[in-house]
Amino acid sequence: MTPKGRKQVAAFSLVLIGASCSASAAPFLAHDVSGEERSFAGAEIEKVVVFGRDSRRTVEAFAAEEKLSAAHLRQKFAASGLIECGAAHGAGQLTLTDDLVTTAAHVFFDEQGVPRAKTCTFVNEVDGKEIRTPIDSASIVAGSKDPYAVAAVHDWAVARLTRPVAGATPYGLAGAQSPNTPTEFVARGHMDWGDGRKLSMEKCGFHDQLSTGDEGTREFSFDCETGDGASGGALIFGDKGDPMVGAILVGWRSNKPFHSAPFSPTHYNFAVTIEGAFKKAVIASAAKAYVAR
Repeated sequence: MTPKGRKQVAAFSLVLIGASCSASAAPFLAHDVSGEERSFAGAEIEKVVVFGRDSRRTVEAFAAEEKLSAAHLRQKFAASGLIECGAAHGAGQLTLTDDLVTTAAHVFFDEQGVPRAKTCTFVNEVDGKEIRTPIDSASIVAGSKDPYAVAAVHDWAVARLTRPVAGATPYGLAGAQSPNTPTEFVARGHMDWGDGRKLSMEKCGFHDQLSTGDEGTREFSFDCETGDGASGGALIFGDKGDPMVGAILVGWRSNKPFHSAPFSPTHYNFAVTIEGAFKKAVIASAAKAYVAR
């Protein structure tokens, strides 16, 4: 996802701004009938936003480094899953209730502002078993239903599931975030990681505020590693108690795309905060889901 004035090239959504190259971390992952996964642009799957040593970790590796229980982490972050829409996927997570997901708008809507599929599916893992739950398409609330045509700060979405997901604890909502704040990126979907499905965990930092949306959302840069297909994944804040999501991955910008480079003003990932209209949509949708039961 790139700022206003973006231009689509091939099906990969690249935009050139001077010497800089920007691209979405959108779900540019196609699945053919044989199960082979490939980039829509036909490019090799590569790490596109690594800031030196790739610090993404599997649940087991993260648990070992932090001296935690892997089983506990798998349960703690069972709310993180994939959102499959037709031939593409992004990341999403149960938020506030067990039948509500937060993600990026471009996970649901393509470069022309058209829904990627009539029905999308939320896929997560509970006790080692894959759970597939349809998303109620009519329930989608988004900052924009044409996210590639507007500023990235509007690229957020909330949607209700057709039924609750048993056994997964939804994430709470974190408070307003500030620059230079520790965070943890927890998401599935990186197309260069774990066959595009396994959970990745990493501690890193929220950096500079880049822009503010009219609806009260803000855009920040951050230095966790990511890959295309993980858009909508959760930035978790606070290291005590239950996980609290404060922002979602929207995209990356780089003047050295497809190469590892230090975090800098020309090589970074960016996220949109769950504030303003985004937060109100989450709370209102959660209330509707509760009343509907």
